Amino acid sequence: MSQVKHVAIYGKGGIGKSCTASNVAAACAEKGCRVLMVGCDPKSDSTITLVGKRIPTMMDLIRAGGEITEEEVVIGGYGGVRCIEVGGPEPGVGCAGRGIIVAIEFLRKVSKVLDEIDLTLYDVPGDIVCGGFSAPIRKGLVTEAYIITSGEYMPIYAANNICRGLKRLKTPLAGVICNSREAAAEREIVEKFASEVGSELVAFIPKDPIVQMCERRGVTVIEGAPDSEIADVYRKLADHVSGDQKPSHPEPIDDDRLREISLI
Repeated sequence: MSQVKHVAIYGKGGIGKSCTASNVAAACAEKGCRVLMVGCDPKSDSTITLVGKRIPTMMDLIRAGGEITEEEVVIGGYGGVRCIEVGGPEPGVGCAGRGIIVAIEFLRKVSKVLDEIDLTLYDVPGDIVCGGFSAPIRKGLVTEAYIITSGEYMPIYAANNICRGLKRLKTPLAGVICNSREAAAEREIVEKFASEVGSELVAFIPKDPIVQMCERRGVTVIEGAPDSEIADVYRKLADHVSGDQKPSHPEPIDDDRLREISLI
């Protein structure tokens, strides 16, 4: 890759952002890409399957006092993926965006890390009213975004809202990913939605028990079931994410049209 790509992955809570992002990171690393995975969700669970355990978060270390070092927050994972968990504020206090801003400022100071990677993946909260949604974009690090959804109505509704946020922030959308929940006409619904917002369906991830099995073991599918069909799905998605795409600015659709699409 000629320059560092900074990619944000968005989607409704529980839709599978962290699972997808970690498997894409592992698949990119497998083919020699130098990857930095930044978990921006306050749950701090984005990198568990890459490292095999929960790692210290930047916000926890900051609250503990003292200067934090690169060695404390940048943890090596599967295939050499560099992993950072931003963490979040104490429950009921503050905003996830604050932690992400702190992490971004830290990354800018730690030039060695940024000089040694080809791809940064941000696993970002999908709630557009949260500061965590816009922080990586407003700080000028994200170059393009992907949205994960399924064919169910509420994830599609959330995806459309995310398109509104991306349009407002003038951030290009590189593609829509369907993480299947085996809804009726799911592929057709998501393909139609992606087309109408000016993008495309770049991956259809089938529901596969192998994914859950690997998560329980604390590994990615790329590591735990490398010869499986689902691993190859993640590898093809990784090719798209790490490739030279031409993302476009999304055009969200109105609620009535969204409802029509969901009834295909």
